[in-house]
Amino acid sequence: MILFSDKRKEIGVKTIFAAMTINTHTAQHMATQKQPEAHGRWQNKLFLFLQVCGQVEPHVLYNPLIVRQQVSEFIIQFTGYYNTITRSNYLTRVFERNHVSYEIIQRNNLLQHYPSDFDIVRFSGDEQIINALKKHPVIRAINPHRQILRYIQYSTIEEDEEITGNKRKLHRSPSNHIRIAESLQAPKLWKMGHRGAGIHVAVFDTGIQDGHPHFPNIAEVTNWTDEKNDHDTIGHGLFVAGVIGSNKECLGIAPEAQLHIFKVFTNNHISYTSWFLDAFNYAIIKKVHVLNLSIGGPDFMDQPFIDKVWDLTSNGIILVSAIGNDGPLYGTLNNPADQMDVIGVGSITVDDAISRFSSRGMTTWELPAGYGRMKPDLVTYGSFVRGSNLVSGCKVLSGTSVASPVVAGAVALLASSVLHRTPNIINPATLKQALLASAHRIRHANMFEQGHGKLNLLRAFRILNQYVPQASYVII
Repeated sequence: MILFSDKRKEIGVKTIFAAMTINTHTAQHMATQKQPEAHGRWQNKLFLFLQVCGQVEPHVLYNPLIVRQQVSEFIIQFTGYYNTITRSNYLTRVFERNHVSYEIIQRNNLLQHYPSDFDIVRFSGDEQIINALKKHPVIRAINPHRQILRYIQYSTIEEDEEITGNKRKLHRSPSNHIRIAESLQAPKLWKMGHRGAGIHVAVFDTGIQDGHPHFPNIAEVTNWTDEKNDHDTIGHGLFVAGVIGSNKECLGIAPEAQLHIFKVFTNNHISYTSWFLDAFNYAIIKKVHVLNLSIGGPDFMDQPFIDKVWDLTSNGIILVSAIGNDGPLYGTLNNPADQMDVIGVGSITVDDAISRFSSRGMTTWELPAGYGRMKPDLVTYGSFVRGSNLVSGCKVLSGTSVASPVVAGAVALLASSVLHRTPNIINPATLKQALLASAHRIRHANMFEQGHGKLNLLRAFRILNQYVPQASYVII
């Protein structure tokens, strides 16, 4: 068993390492057994442990994960997309035949008028009815409905302000800001006429502020939460969107890309698996090219979420996700960045050193079989990056939540360069191959820290524009 204290000052790193006798995968499995509330408490303390070991810094976007199973609520997945009446008829026959009371939970969002491939149903969950549901020819799977809680913790640092006490001093001065577009040499592609025009980028996050001066290129704002408005009062989603496509002041990498803002987390940092599933389905309907998920989703045991990520990539959507801020420990990757279909992004500093907070591989999905895969896929600037502030102006933040939209913006910019000539190569496999084949290896960092290396935008542009289908030598 792992022993924890809720008081960070009482925990020493040596004590924590001595106390850790089971791995993360085993502990997560234990936490899911019959006591969903204990699951949330356990993961909360696990991420407290990871943050203490990782030496939390005040400017970093930390988002530890807590997952709670909703009591007696299940996601029932179907083998295809059916309208509301058809799905209800299928379920009614099964439940009434087995004399089980049930309630289909209504989802009041944009997708209620479209066919769907799942329903949320509240029922007792005994083995008899679950087996009956599994035998139905159009029902693919039954899984618990889960709540996701991501504590998005950071503090901004105003001009010339210092962080004092037991933290090292951090200054917002021009010498340690990263103006991300210039750092990646994106203006060279802008001068060629490639600014992201025609590319649609979905930003799954905490929403955005209406009328923000940095975003004349918002295609649509949709709210998938139970909050009444899509305003971002945290500033996380707005900053992420700015790194991708801000058009003023702190310029994004693809300033003419069309941004589709999906609010999937409330201002209290809460989401649900079903919110993600509906939002993902809508992204497929809207045929977006790129999807950025900086906050991360449920852990890899949430099968409906995993299945839908695979649906996204099979529909040609390029999914970019943050690898997590739980470094420097190994095996601390976030989902979905640790999936093979997804471009998982880690963070480096302005000096090309791996950011201490950046999560490391290998993946833990395969631990029961005795192996794991290399992740992240690549790294880019994620420390002291300048981006859009909540109301106006700019601020500086750090985290893999910042590095992920850097890559998403780069993908949008690259895709716009081939959109009118060879649009068929705008797909997850081709763009990922171009990014990984062009990445620059960082000295003094291993493959579980940097993946294939540092994002090299100009080299990726050359590779993509000379692209010939071939067997890739990169590890995916």
